[in-house]
Amino acid sequence: MASEYSYRVSAWWTSGRTGLAKCESSPNTIHFSEAAELGGLQGRWTPEQLLLCALAGCFTTTFHDVARSAKFEYTDLEVEIEGCVHRTRATGCNFNEILIRPRLKVHSEDQIEAGLALLRRTKSVCMISRAITVPQTLEPTVESIKMPVEGWSNQDAALKLGV
Repeated sequence: MASEYSYRVSAWWTSGRTGLAKCESSPNTIHFSEAAELGGLQGRWTPEQLLLCALAGCFTTTFHDVARSAKFEYTDLEVEIEGCVHRTRATGCNFNEILIRPRLKVHSEDQIEAGLALLRRTKSVCMISRAITVPQTLEPTVESIKMPVEGWSNQDAALKLGV
């Protein structure tokens, strides 16, 4: 079953050093600027950060779908994306590498290998990851969260752990 979707975003560059971006599905606008290193304003999103944010958001939602399809339960997923930019006179600024650092928390140690496999699968099917031609390195971490023994309250567990 083939489906086709269309997404539309509009951006306006106002005079000065800031711009606005908006999409049809959200009432919120995003204020953005050039990177501070290039003369932009501090405290504003940059196009570079928005690209990395799109990758992080796509990775997390894709993992959610991949995990759900595999009936894999997890407690938490945090994804840090780092883009390494190189600036030259000939080509200007270019990303030369993107590091994807997902940190997955699972219920037990026997889920770690499956979690790693699902994170690798996620990178291969993530739409934004596939659209970006810059080399991407996946640096996954999967951590087991020890759950308190059944019958213990969270307060009992905190006392036992000295928290």
